[in-house]
Amino acid sequence: MKKLLFTIVLAVAFLGCKEKTKEAPMEEDAAMTEANTEVMNTDDEWTALSLDHWEAFRGGEVPKYWQEEDGAIVFHPPTAEERKGEDGKNKSFNLVTKDDYSSFVLSLEWKITEAGNSGILWGVSEDEKFKEPYHTGLEIQVLDNEKHPDAKNGTTHQAGALYDLVEPSEDVTKPIGEWNTAIITVDHTTNSGSSVLNGVEVATFPVGGDELAARLKGSKFENWEGFGTFKSGKIALQDHGDVVTFRNIKIKKL
Repeated sequence: MKKLLFTIVLAVAFLGCKEKTKEAPMEEDAAMTEANTEVMNTDDEWTALSLDHWEAFRGGEVPKYWQEEDGAIVFHPPTAEERKGEDGKNKSFNLVTKDDYSSFVLSLEWKITEAGNSGILWGVSEDEKFKEPYHTGLEIQVLDNEKHPDAKNGTTHQAGALYDLVEPSEDVTKPIGEWNTAIITVDHTTNSGSSVLNGVEVATFPVGGDELAARLKGSKFENWEGFGTFKSGKIALQDHGDVVTFRNIKIKKL
């Protein structure tokens, strides 16, 4: 009888220890989540840019092709028929911030589909004479480097590049379907900018003035009126006809 009682006590003690082992990771995860939330709430310098902070290029409601899904902003391209405007020309459905920004740090994650293309632009003017955000805004490229044909047009067209102007120092993109972390810094006080991709600073560049003008020589933008000249403007997420997803978008003004 004593042996039986001893065996039962041991079994209960073992099960109790096992249950605590199962619960410990959950308690740790909850504590980490609470700590991360507290940090985000106390860091007043950063502003999270949910879909409510964006609108259509030149104003108006967010185009229906941009949807918020599981906390991310996803672009689902329209059909060819949906792109046709009243004038018979194709329309783009680029997304821009409601607010203007000058010097800032922008942090986000992006994920592109196979053979996909998109971009993150800033200094975008909505003047009527400029038909698209890329007519004025400098762009950090978002691309499938392996399968999109633009990657074959030179390294200045690959992911992380200052598009057509400064090539990335190396290809640090994640495989298709995985998230890439991008940090873009634009500082007009020091006339400097940088593109950090997955923890690696892959490009640095001037953001205005004679130094930028020198970069524009020989590029497709050399004779584009207004390109790269606006120190304050919208930030844009590009409709390039492919599914693209952005999440954890936040910005800090400098």
